[in-house]
Amino acid sequence: MAYSAFDPPKSILARIWGAIDSTRRFLFNAIFLVIVVAIVVALVLPSGVTLQEKTALVLNLDGRIVEQRAGGAREKLMGSLGGNDETGQIQLRDILTVLDAAAKDPKIDRVLLQLDQFPGAGLSSLREVGAAITRFRASGKQVFAWAGSYDQASYYLAAHADEVYLHPMGMLMMQGFGRYRNYYKDALDRVGVSANVIRSGKYKNFGEPFFTTAPSKETMESDKYLYDGLWATFTGDVEKVRKFEVGTVNKSIDDVVANLKATGGDAAKMALDTKLVTALKTRDELRAMFIEKGAKDEDKKTFRQVSMSAYLSTLKSKMSGDAIGVVVAEGEISDGIESPGKIGGRSTAELIRKARDDEKIKAVVLRVNSPGGSAYGSELIRRELELTRKAGKPVVVSMGNVAASGGYWIAMAADEVIADAATITGSIGVFGMLPTGEKTMEKLSVYTGGYHTTWLGSAMYDPRRALDPRMAELVKLSIDRIYTDFTTKAAAARKTTPDKIDEIAQGRVWTGAQAKDRGLIDRTGSFADAVKAATTRAKLEEGVRLAYIEADRSKFESFIERFATRAAADYAAGIARQFDTALGTSILPRSVAAEAQRDLTWLAEIAERGKTGFPFAAVAHCLCGKD
Repeated sequence: MAYSAFDPPKSILARIWGAIDSTRRFLFNAIFLVIVVAIVVALVLPSGVTLQEKTALVLNLDGRIVEQRAGGAREKLMGSLGGNDETGQIQLRDILTVLDAAAKDPKIDRVLLQLDQFPGAGLSSLREVGAAITRFRASGKQVFAWAGSYDQASYYLAAHADEVYLHPMGMLMMQGFGRYRNYYKDALDRVGVSANVIRSGKYKNFGEPFFTTAPSKETMESDKYLYDGLWATFTGDVEKVRKFEVGTVNKSIDDVVANLKATGGDAAKMALDTKLVTALKTRDELRAMFIEKGAKDEDKKTFRQVSMSAYLSTLKSKMSGDAIGVVVAEGEISDGIESPGKIGGRSTAELIRKARDDEKIKAVVLRVNSPGGSAYGSELIRRELELTRKAGKPVVVSMGNVAASGGYWIAMAADEVIADAATITGSIGVFGMLPTGEKTMEKLSVYTGGYHTTWLGSAMYDPRRALDPRMAELVKLSIDRIYTDFTTKAAAARKTTPDKIDEIAQGRVWTGAQAKDRGLIDRTGSFADAVKAATTRAKLEEGVRLAYIEADRSKFESFIERFATRAAADYAAGIARQFDTALGTSILPRSVAAEAQRDLTWLAEIAERGKTGFPFAAVAHCLCGKD
């Protein structure tokens, strides 16, 4: 029998397929073997670090400061192998722990802050780190800061050092606080989409970008008061620690053009001439200075040093005895179950319940860093805190960068609420959004029609059809009822009347200091102040251990999490950045395109909820932040 080229014998096809299959299995097995070997090596190698005299603690802050790393063990491993941005995170508590421990450690003689890769943090987090640097300096040891260039956030931390160094080709730029938003009304009109925003609170501006073309008078009023307050805190802190005259920071901004002309365009010299930095140094000059003032590491040809992660691994935590339980609530609030980095109403409530049921936990500190989200999810958490108080365990809330709207809601059941002066809080208000695209359908010559047995079924929200006025009225009544519930609970928590709360609510945001003046919090202070307050209320001795309450994990999951952050992250992130650069070309700047995509995706998700049978979701969310 003859075979043509179009009818190859089965044996040849089988051999080809066998070769492909063997190659596939070999590659997968090789990848698996590499991962297993890496895990075994990580397990076998000693994790401890032996410190010598005159060792410098190097804080290379190359990740964004967060309250809690996002994702679970699986997400961290896959993120590190894939170069996910979530691996670029540093827990605030880790920075505070190493600085406070190093202050008492005779083998640590100085700290180097490396800030040229620092992506930033909220002002409240910066103030926590700044205070820890000041505590370290109070021990008689020095802190040095260096960066190729400083932006506003990195300079805030550097300002707390004894000496601030800048690369001779670098620059230092501060510009103040503010925010510019995209407004989509005309764009939505062109494609035939109606936002249908229903809200309680004239300052509740989360949905505003979808139904206006510019910020409202109320938004501008609120933003000005908020950002001016934050900027006053920022400049006051910097001028105090650098011993500048009041107004120095603003003057450096006002005179930047004249100052830069005076140096012939040399931005580094301008920073030196205006005394914002101590000296100009290259990285090798910095290294030589540290060797001269400290000790040389002969093996590595540099100064004797220990990284933050390595030093953290040497610190032993108390594992038994009474404790203050700490529950971290960071991110957007949803109804259900979320992993770290987001707040699930059910999952966070479960953590609080876990703390309440643990006999060794004598008080609970809820650390909040959230702009809000689901009103229902927020209430689940608030109720669980209320039950914890009724069970006899003190509850103290510590507000981080943001604790607004739903983030404020969950704080209302606490015995005491403590916020940083720069916390963004308040935003007591509620809104709902029911976007419809009936005009879009018409533009496409697509029409919707049908029959329902009741008027309510016919009027039910459907993103394909115009919003029925009767449904809009139902939603408005529900939104107003939730707002009344919000202000009533806030009034009870703050021991005042709903009318008094309404005067300072209406969805308006405040700094922590402004909130204190209006009775929305008990006092301003740090996370350490909140722990101290909980310790006192529980009648415990100072220095009691802190137990971070997290979802139960197996020993393998705990190891995977450590492995993910210790191993592949740096290499994989570098590979990912190369692909990111190659693929990220766009007509619009990437940040602008990403913002628009995020906003409009959120609008689409709201519309998608209309298919679930639930007419709308009441949202207690704050459109707050600073750039």
